[in-house]
Amino acid sequence: MSYIGLPPKATFSSGLLDRFTSTTGTTVTLTHDIASENDIVVFVNFVKQDSTTYSVGGTGNKTLTLGGTLVSSDIVEVHYLNIVGQTVAPSSGSVTTATINDTAVTGAKLNTDVISAQTELATAPASTDELLVSDAGVLKRVDVSLVGGNNTPSFKAYGATQAIPNNTATVIAYNTELWDTDSDYDNSTYRFTPQVSGKYFVYSIIRVESGSSYNHLELRIRKNGGDMAHAFNSPKYYDTVNVSALVDMNGSSDYIDFAIFQGSGGSLNTNSGRQFNQGGAFKLIGV
Repeated sequence: MSYIGLPPKATFSSGLLDRFTSTTGTTVTLTHDIASENDIVVFVNFVKQDSTTYSVGGTGNKTLTLGGTLVSSDIVEVHYLNIVGQTVAPSSGSVTTATINDTAVTGAKLNTDVISAQTELATAPASTDELLVSDAGVLKRVDVSLVGGNNTPSFKAYGATQAIPNNTATVIAYNTELWDTDSDYDNSTYRFTPQVSGKYFVYSIIRVESGSSYNHLELRIRKNGGDMAHAFNSPKYYDTVNVSALVDMNGSSDYIDFAIFQGSGGSLNTNSGRQFNQGGAFKLIGV
């Protein structure tokens, strides 16, 4: 079919019609929302009704009140003048982000291949990889490094041969760092002062060379100079002592160091090397 002027943008659509039979009373309920009486033409028993004899109201103006009372044999037809309630399939690629209402896409509308169809990550995710989480109902992205946390700050250090005087608590000089993740261990004061609050596992091991008898050897973990844990050993040549403790740190001023005490009547020397003379700590997660 040819057209004069510009061709229509879309195909013609069928007119909308409501037909009511076996109805009594003065009202019928339309199937489509309308703005006013001007959007419809009403026929009762195929006789067009004057628009001044009926009215619309209720939700969506769908309640049509007629000018008289219907009996069951009456037939009411309502013709819609404007295009209302029409469903038109959008053309391919025409739906954009701006045309989708906020919160319109729900979980029920997502297929399982949202996950299963994606490329598989076959190795452990990097710390900077991101996940999508709901934070009190608000979607946010979060780095993998923040999920569950890491056992840091942490450090491990060892010391060389060191003289341990008799009957004196001597700070152990772990002066060589194997690692110090957050630069919280001072290998000149031999103190670990983590800047993240939490509970820490702390440990120390040491062996001493003894050429003479002594009555006890004691290894200590200290917090802010106060003893947190002790370990003792009976008198032997080349005694090895180890101690560990869980210590709560405030993440600012609390510090840990290690001390050794011996009662030999003379001076003892520690063995050097990481296998005999080391200490360390790491932060616990999930507590």
